[in-house]
Amino acid sequence: MDDDRSTPIRVLIAKPGLDGHDRGAKVLARGLRDEGFEVIYTGLRQTPEMIVDAAEQEDVDVIGMSILSGAHMALLPRVVELSRSRGMDDVLIAAGGIIPDADVAKLKAAGIGEIFGPGTSIGQIAGYFREHARRRA
Repeated sequence: MDDDRSTPIRVLIAKPGLDGHDRGAKVLARGLRDEGFEVIYTGLRQTPEMIVDAAEQEDVDVIGMSILSGAHMALLPRVVELSRSRGMDDVLIAAGGIIPDADVAKLKAAGIGEIFGPGTSIGQIAGYFREHARRRA
């Protein structure tokens, strides 16, 4: 992790797939801003390609995805694959939402840093991002 603490950690919050519920993502985006992060929210119904394009253009440190649609095993690993293929190996990728416990280990093995379930506090997520984001100079 870079020791330059004067620059805020840049976080992209995205809603992959056909999920139409974004209240939690908006609450998280506001909460992370209140915690001192710079947050970009991409909106609903983002493809993995759209998410990675935005992350690359915005030069983010973290991609955070909120997913409730059940398509997590297809969409989340695809975001990891696309970001790594573009040389974004230093970007932390995390997800939250309704993800069965049985899928968590598979998603982590696919490159998702952490999965945050219902009831996770903004403070817990912020703490994880602060500890694990590799900030660029």
